[in-house]
Amino acid sequence: MKPLQFLRLIGAAAIAAAMAIPLAGQHAWSQTARTIRVVVPFPAGGSADILARLLTEHIAKNQGVSVVVENRPGGGASIAYEAVARAAPDGNTLVINGNSLVINPHLRKVAYDPLTSFEPVCYLLASPQVFVVKADSPYKTLAELVAGTKAQAGTLVFATVGPATTQHIGFEQFRAMSKIDVTYVPYPGGAPAMTALLGGHVHAVLTNYSEAVEQLHAGTVRALASASLKRIPPLPDVPTVDELGYKGYNVEVWFGVVAPAKTPREATAQLASWFQAALKAPELTPRLLKLGLYPVGTCLDDFGRHIRSQYDDYGRIIRDAGIKGQ
Repeated sequence: MKPLQFLRLIGAAAIAAAMAIPLAGQHAWSQTARTIRVVVPFPAGGSADILARLLTEHIAKNQGVSVVVENRPGGGASIAYEAVARAAPDGNTLVINGNSLVINPHLRKVAYDPLTSFEPVCYLLASPQVFVVKADSPYKTLAELVAGTKAQAGTLVFATVGPATTQHIGFEQFRAMSKIDVTYVPYPGGAPAMTALLGGHVHAVLTNYSEAVEQLHAGTVRALASASLKRIPPLPDVPTVDELGYKGYNVEVWFGVVAPAKTPREATAQLASWFQAALKAPELTPRLLKLGLYPVGTCLDDFGRHIRSQYDDYGRIIRDAGIKGQ
């Protein structure tokens, strides 16, 4: 081999090696030796926490990775969102997010942008909402309840989790659409709101189906309408608010998972496939449905479009209802 040919071969090899170095770095996230941290913006024991632990346990077992769930409640979930927005975009830090991701920026100053600070991974599950009254309530339908509020202006009391939550915003939207005149009382959780209903302190509650399911089965409360666009499968005879004439009314609590902005697409695609597999696992689906959590599994760009749509919708509803941050 001539010296010039030898030098050309050495040069080509050097270039190939140099090109291989960043390529290896780009794929470092796929190594199974890493630990994935999934941040939950809510206290342990709630729906988001249970969801995170069920799915990550399945992922750790079936994908050969170590997964740690970290609860970081506070600031209406903003503390967790802001921490993950600042995390390294290496695919190793995720946050379970919900409606609060897109609601908070409309109500308070936050150090993240829901549209630019994160890479969407997956829209995991939806939790339908339901309007309920006590079983002995004189109101058998939503129309009767609305008529009752107008006949007794300002005397009936409605409750939701609140303030400035998905349920509160959904209630304010319904109040505007139906033109009801009622007293609104926020409660710190779905369970206290249901306790107030059972105790006769409020006349109706808009709540997660999962918060009402035991009382519905026990026959102590009655569902008047589903707040989702589709009927809740376990309540096939309960109409939706949309079906009852309030077109487009759709209130759902949803849960997803996002990564810091600039996380490589290969990483988010890999993570999305893991979450999709977990959502389809036959041993998990019945447990999720029992909690009133319905798998969705829409990921990546489609989930990004959902976040954008929800951000715009909540902004409009909050402005129209005049809801202020606390």
